[in-house]
Amino acid sequence: MRVALFITCFNDTLFPQTGRAVVELLERLGCEVDFPLEQTCCGQMHVNSGYEDDARRLLERFPRVFEGAEAIVSPSASCVGLVRERIPAVADRVFELTEFLVDRLGVVDVGASFPHRVTLHPTCHSLRMLRVGDRPRRLLEAVRGIELVELDAAAECCGFGGTFAVKNADTSMAMLSDKLRHVLDTRAEVCTAADTSCLMHIGGALGRGRTGVRTMHIAEILAAQE
Repeated sequence: MRVALFITCFNDTLFPQTGRAVVELLERLGCEVDFPLEQTCCGQMHVNSGYEDDARRLLERFPRVFEGAEAIVSPSASCVGLVRERIPAVADRVFELTEFLVDRLGVVDVGASFPHRVTLHPTCHSLRMLRVGDRPRRLLEAVRGIELVELDAAAECCGFGGTFAVKNADTSMAMLSDKLRHVLDTRAEVCTAADTSCLMHIGGALGRGRTGVRTMHIAEILAAQE
């Protein structure tokens, strides 16, 4: 299958290793991956902040950039949620990575090996907008050597929410404190998720606290062959 990678501006700017992992994983599974160089922000930040005029230009541009793609795959549940909701022309062709692997490629065991203790934070957009359900967990459970441990109150928001963390910092930090406590209770080496935005929020606090717990996008684990 020919796949167009929608990397998102967040990953492109701050977490390029996530995009590399997605390409490695998809190519290993037999996909031919294109990367349209003209892609920009999908407009999610603008929409969420009320800048509809600025968002409209980005939303109208998206279908032109990805015209002709059989499938558009992204390692960001939040951006995929926005695109599906606001750009009907591509809504049936854009996929979050884990749902693409399970639903379109029909695979759960992607040939990964990652012998570490891992806990999964299911992000708000993946749960509530995309309803990816247990797809991320099923993929992780098939990884060789992994010790996947349950996260208490997993469905609770980590407090990031994009600009919410800036505009409502006190509330955001209170929510983050609860999430950190649950992550540390698992004694996991790695906290993973389908959105690097949430992982940035969680990972920043884990790093500042010198907890020794690292964060990794699920694509990085699924691409690993340790």
